[in-house]
Amino acid sequence: MSQTLSVSSLNNQIKSLLETTFLHVSVEGEVSRPTYHSSGHLYFTLKDADSSISCVMFKGNTRTLKFQVEEGMAVVVHGSISVFSPRGTYQINCTMMEPAGSGALAKAYEQLKVKLGAKGYFEAEHKKSLPRFVNHIALVTSGTGAALQDMLRVATKRWPLVKITLLDTLVQGESAKFSIAKNIARADALVADVIIVGRGGGSVEDLWAFNEEIVADTIFTCKTPVVSAVGHEIDYVISDFVADLRAPTPSAAMEMVLPDSVEMLQHIDGLMEHYSLVFGRILRSKEENLTQLTRLFAKRSIDEKLSLWKNEIGILQSQYNDKIALLYREKSRQVTLLQEQIYFQTRQNLAKKEQLLSSYTIALNSKEPTREQKECYAQVVQKGKKIALEKIAEGEIFELQTPHTILKAKALEKKALN
Repeated sequence: MSQTLSVSSLNNQIKSLLETTFLHVSVEGEVSRPTYHSSGHLYFTLKDADSSISCVMFKGNTRTLKFQVEEGMAVVVHGSISVFSPRGTYQINCTMMEPAGSGALAKAYEQLKVKLGAKGYFEAEHKKSLPRFVNHIALVTSGTGAALQDMLRVATKRWPLVKITLLDTLVQGESAKFSIAKNIARADALVADVIIVGRGGGSVEDLWAFNEEIVADTIFTCKTPVVSAVGHEIDYVISDFVADLRAPTPSAAMEMVLPDSVEMLQHIDGLMEHYSLVFGRILRSKEENLTQLTRLFAKRSIDEKLSLWKNEIGILQSQYNDKIALLYREKSRQVTLLQEQIYFQTRQNLAKKEQLLSSYTIALNSKEPTREQKECYAQVVQKGKKIALEKIAEGEIFELQTPHTILKAKALEKKALN
């Protein structure tokens, strides 16, 4: 009869057997239920048509992933089998992972391109135009790279007047993305005319720093136009799509940004020649006009013009005097007519008033006051003199006299009647 084992003993034996047998495994399958834990660990299930197995990738290994693990993604995982004895379960402890059928970098590149495209980073409406004449360029590149020397040589040849500020940048390796993003932000603060971000050619891994999201974010937020000049003409990186302009090479970036001084001098020569032709044409036209004016001036001397002006002034003066005389006569007739009308109307009004006054006098003389009227009226006397009642002030003493009575009074209150 076989030896009886405890559950723990059996699980420990299985653990020892599996973990020593499957130290290094590579398994291909489809990702199911991927979960990024707050601790940084990644948990998921790897399955095919007939089976599935639990997987875990711890925080230290997830940092090396270049792509986002998504539901349904076909991947190849590398790692070892680990057994959790208390539950009798096993899983793959993944140390590496790559997309099945394509490289991890290619997958990460496509994922980030889709993500940034959805955010509008590649839209033409966000692209800034480069100035026609560039006075100041900020270079974000390695201070020791051959690309820098190529760009400086082209700049010196094409436009020696340009000012170039170099921001020495790490362009390769794990820390390169932070160096590139930091120096792009510094270059933007310089308020240069253009920022050129670039490096020479290399492998996909060498150029990968320009495919990082932090670099794309920094380029997109720049106020200064940005030119991406990374690698060779066949190399395309994320910064090429986000930047305002892509140059196939660093040297080509300088050629695209700076005008050619030789071409500019030729253009200036052409302008000078055109200016000379146009100015000569204008000068000849003015000379012809001057000759014509000289001839006209010779035909009409100053004395002749003065005589003409004198005659014109005489005619104008005569017309003015005639108009003044005519106006004076018209106004004189109007004044005479008005005087006659006023005199006649005044005589009529005076006669009417005299007639009315005569009638009033006759009517007044023909009427004697009645006894009642005489008794109702008194004469106002002050200091022995007749005075109008309106001239008495408040507080003054006066007399009211009738033919039969004298009344002394004092003005207590005076009030005017309307």
